[in-house]
Amino acid sequence: MRGAACASDAARNVMKESFGRNLDSLDDLFRFVERFAETQELGEGVLFVVRLAAEELFTNLVRHNTGGSNAIDVSLDREEGQLVIRLVDFDVDPVVVDPDHPPDTALPLAERTPGGLGIHLVKSMVDSLTYEYDHRTFRVTAIKKLEDAHV
Repeated sequence: MRGAACASDAARNVMKESFGRNLDSLDDLFRFVERFAETQELGEGVLFVVRLAAEELFTNLVRHNTGGSNAIDVSLDREEGQLVIRLVDFDVDPVVVDPDHPPDTALPLAERTPGGLGIHLVKSMVDSLTYEYDHRTFRVTAIKKLEDAHV
């Protein structure tokens, strides 16, 4: 279910939208990312990264921030040679995030601890991945530089 809030600022190349806190919102999220890619004339390679990052980060917020009931805000911003993907989750308990310890992909599947592979993949495809938690609001921001990407 797509949230009612949708904004676009052509002067800054920003699009924002709120999405229901459930995995059924992924189709709406994908359409939102594709609309942004069209307006910014992004190539398939960049679209793939933005879509994967948005999907993985959104899915993690839905699955791991189980105390929240509010919509999740997603913004996409093209600024100064980079894309900024930001997700904001409101009224949630603190989340333990450890992006600096990726899963050991050399271990056989049967010996691996579940979790972390999606974030590891996102981190390997973007130039920056940061997390903030303040006053029951959780923000995750991924930045992809465009100078090396096919735009």
